[in-house]
Amino acid sequence: MNSSPFNEDALEWTVGAEQSGERLDKYITDSLDDAAVSRTQVQEWIRAGAVEVDGKPAKANYKVAADNRVLLQIPEPEDAAIMPEAIPLEILYEDSDLIVVNKPRGMVVHPAPGHSSGTLVNALMHHCKDLSGINGMIRPGIVHRIDKDTTGLLMAAKNDLAHISLAEQLKEHSVTRKYIALVHGNLPHDQGTVDAPIGRDTNDRKMYTVTERNSRHAVTHFVVMERLGDYTVVELQLETGRTHQIRVHMKYIGHPLAGDPVYGRNKTVALDGQALHAAALGFTHPRSGERLQFEVPLPADFEHVLNSLRLR
Repeated sequence: MNSSPFNEDALEWTVGAEQSGERLDKYITDSLDDAAVSRTQVQEWIRAGAVEVDGKPAKANYKVAADNRVLLQIPEPEDAAIMPEAIPLEILYEDSDLIVVNKPRGMVVHPAPGHSSGTLVNALMHHCKDLSGINGMIRPGIVHRIDKDTTGLLMAAKNDLAHISLAEQLKEHSVTRKYIALVHGNLPHDQGTVDAPIGRDTNDRKMYTVTERNSRHAVTHFVVMERLGDYTVVELQLETGRTHQIRVHMKYIGHPLAGDPVYGRNKTVALDGQALHAAALGFTHPRSGERLQFEVPLPADFEHVLNSLRLR
């Protein structure tokens, strides 16, 4: 099963017993994550023949049954749907092959239903003019993602050669990705590893969870940086890159991210979103072979929260 409706050309689900009897359009709408997809949009896809149940077209009011295989092939957007926008970018590095930026909180990485403008892709299209086309027109240049409210480092490719190289490095786990997070509670160990598979939550298909069912291998390493009473600052290093991996893994060990509206508790810190920052990124340049390493400090709102906890 694909981790996101926008990562591949198609998305497929197997209906669980608890969803048996739901309308097809509602089932698909609830199943789509990382995108504000309306039921009306899903109904349009169904009318366009983009949805099959057990290999056959079905209507929006079809009642799904347990073990039905639902396939959605999201139509490519029209060229005009994704427009360059003069959005300021904090650029740490740029050459003819790639660009490294510091993404702010609240910025979606690539267009999706409900987010057709104001994304990092819109900004990159205005700034770069040349981006790799491997991921299609909706995600030009995008090699990896970070969540909308996660801040920090992200690389994008300007041509297919660079894209292939960077994607291969991600697959081989040779890209360094370190994050800083504020989590609830006082971790009992100064360091550790969470090795637990991640898949879609069967009780809420907009979320992910640690599960053996339809899951993918996921590993996160952590080191305690600072203890602040009921909170702990940790540095995390990704070995794999699953959807919401850090947020799911920290919740799994009983220390959810502060400010996380999905996997955390009620709003407890002055942040619009989870306290998670992609602080370090390292990779081998696809053309020169040079090892590049970048670091960015915490954003001001995250630092303000930490200072408040220190004073308390």
